[in-house]
Amino acid sequence: MSEEYILAIDNGTQSIRAMIFDVNGNLCEKAQVSITEYKNPAPGLNEIDPDVFWRNLCEVCHLLWSKSKIEKEQIAGLSITTQRGTLINLDKQGNPLRPAIVWLDQRRTENLKPVSGLWGAAFAIAGMRETVAYLQSEAECNWIRIHQPEIWKNTHKFLFLSGYLHFKLTGKFVDSVGNQVGYIPFDYKSQNWASPWDWKWQAVPMEKKLLPDLIPPTQIIGYITTQASQETGIPENLPIVAAAADKACEVIGAGCIDPNVACISYGTTATINTTHTKYTEVIPLIPPYPSAIPNAYSLEMQIYRGFWMVSWFKREFGQNEERLAKKHGVLPETLFDDLVNSVPPGSMGLMLQPFWSPGLKNPGPEAKGAIIGFGDVHTRAHLYRSILEGLAYALREGAERTEKRSKIPITEIRVAGGGSQSNAAMQITADIFGKPVSRPHTYEASGLGAAIDAAVGLGFYSNFHDAVKNMTHVGETFEPNKQTHEMYNRLYNRVYLPMYKRLKPLYEEIREITGYPPKD
Repeated sequence: MSEEYILAIDNGTQSIRAMIFDVNGNLCEKAQVSITEYKNPAPGLNEIDPDVFWRNLCEVCHLLWSKSKIEKEQIAGLSITTQRGTLINLDKQGNPLRPAIVWLDQRRTENLKPVSGLWGAAFAIAGMRETVAYLQSEAECNWIRIHQPEIWKNTHKFLFLSGYLHFKLTGKFVDSVGNQVGYIPFDYKSQNWASPWDWKWQAVPMEKKLLPDLIPPTQIIGYITTQASQETGIPENLPIVAAAADKACEVIGAGCIDPNVACISYGTTATINTTHTKYTEVIPLIPPYPSAIPNAYSLEMQIYRGFWMVSWFKREFGQNEERLAKKHGVLPETLFDDLVNSVPPGSMGLMLQPFWSPGLKNPGPEAKGAIIGFGDVHTRAHLYRSILEGLAYALREGAERTEKRSKIPITEIRVAGGGSQSNAAMQITADIFGKPVSRPHTYEASGLGAAIDAAVGLGFYSNFHDAVKNMTHVGETFEPNKQTHEMYNRLYNRVYLPMYKRLKPLYEEIREITGYPPKD
């Protein structure tokens, strides 16, 4: 019998990738199509025609087939991972009723009826009323229900992007448990739709029939229909195995399935995740998300505008490096690493707090970003390094919160996402955490994680420990510099950690005077 392979599709924010992995975790072929059709109909709004995702999926699959020497008959199964929190309204025929609301969207719905009854009283006593109101105001379904009632009335299914793509491929309204990350009535502890008496049905009112059927990771979602096969070139009746959202897949694709091994993702949103079998809320009311492993949880702390700040810096101040890289035929990242390494650790006292977007709790909804310690010695190189250091400080704080709540120390760190390609960012992370930091063997950790789910579901491996052991490998490792770590420790403990508490009253004054962020 010829060797079998797994097809993994990763629909991220900036591009969609179709990849073929073998059962040893080797990336054998890859095709990529950029996603550029996002629209901003008003400030803070971010939407896209859902059909763009489907057309891009079809295009990237045909591109893959045109490049690959692997026969389609050798593909044993397919798994899909997608960006989180992008939501789509469909009618009874499965046609989109409006543009998809993308996870980057910042619309909010004001003056909603607060959660009442015993739940409301409990939240008031616990001091969580504003947190719940914030969740309500952020929920996309509440905005559509209030501002576009006809669309909400005609909505037959309300799906994440993953559910939409699964529908297009199988003809069924079904999605993976591992994709349920967003403002929906989902019980993260039981990993199923919330019970009828749960407060979430008050916070985001909707009928349960609007939601898809849920399948745990590794189980069969469905099979490729004749029409989907004709449009994508994927073999008809190929099984689709439930995977999980991109961050969850990235965690297992980086080999982080034990709670002492953390996965840092340096992506648009920077996160630190650990995998646990016990339900633990690191921040009250903020649940751990479903893992790509059935019945497990991904304890996640996130910096919403994480490596977006790096992109912002490159756009605003990095034109010279971009120009020189193009002129000399080198990667821009190499020159930006040179920029970081041109200034000493600690950026000569320039300290950045990366709260560029309001949060729920520490930072709270009043939070702002801050840069302190400016002097006439500082250049754009210091600013760039301080961004990387600020992100690592914030993620270390998140890691320490996770350790405190879970009572399990983090001993190893793997780094994935676009920022993992920067040697300077990797070394800064190792020095700030004081722990060895490694890259996975492949940059496509999310796609590999989806393939691991498929490999277990299709029976290539009987459990995740065997699958991860055979399909993931540690790449380059960065050891912390002891002297640098000691200096970072002093800055972290004596400057970074007190910053938010001391600046919080000023953030509240800014909010009171300017009205931003708005109060619910």
